[in-house]
Amino acid sequence: MELNLERPRDYLFVRRADARTVVVVDRPFNTSIILTRDKVIDDWGVADIAAMQPEHAEPILALQPDVVLLGTGARQQFPSQAVLAAFLQRGVGVEVMDNAAVARTWDILASESRNVVAAFILSQ
Repeated sequence: MELNLERPRDYLFVRRADARTVVVVDRPFNTSIILTRDKVIDDWGVADIAAMQPEHAEPILALQPDVVLLGTGARQQFPSQAVLAAFLQRGVGVEVMDNAAVARTWDILASESRNVVAAFILSQ
């Protein structure tokens, strides 16, 4: 399902997202990514929420977001307490959702110029 019919020009928007693919503007990604308003980091090495470690939060935290939207695939699955603590110890809120919900939320928050980062875990 297409999320956006119009193309915003001041931020990268998510056109479509599911457990295997995220389409940012018109570019599909099939491996896990980190998304900011102006760039995609496509070498994020997380393929499964169960394998996510606190060090996987570091590239996200380096972007100094106010809030992180963590997409965990086809359904919401929470990371370990250690991973959540990595965000909370730095004062960064983290919302865990399925990928489609992250895409919808991202498009709203990014359009409001909020300091948000989305991280999508994509399965192969």
